Amino acid sequence: MPTIDIEQTRNQARALLDSRIESVTNLVKARQRITDLREQLTDAEREDKRAYVRATKDGWSPEELKKLGLESGAATRRRKPATTRTSGDNSPSSDGGVTAAE
Repeated sequence: MPTIDIEQTRNQARALLDSRIESVTNLVKARQRITDLREQLTDAEREDKRAYVRATKDGWSPEELKKLGLESGAATRRRKPATTRTSGDNSPSSDGGVTAAE
């Protein structure tokens, strides 16, 4: 039976662990970047809202701003879309439940 070199085994194990540590480090960096960008977006939306309010206080009407392509942005973009029904919720269909096979 060949002899096992403990230092060589330790070095191989460290190399394997270093590779795993590097991948999890990259994952943490990516998640932190997402968090940072979300915070920047929140700040930008807050700033946008303040600027919009300031523009309306300075005499611009919402209709005028809309014509300029400057709708009330942050509030509009952050609304959740209306929920839609799925086919499994037992809602009647528009044809009264009649299918082509009937």
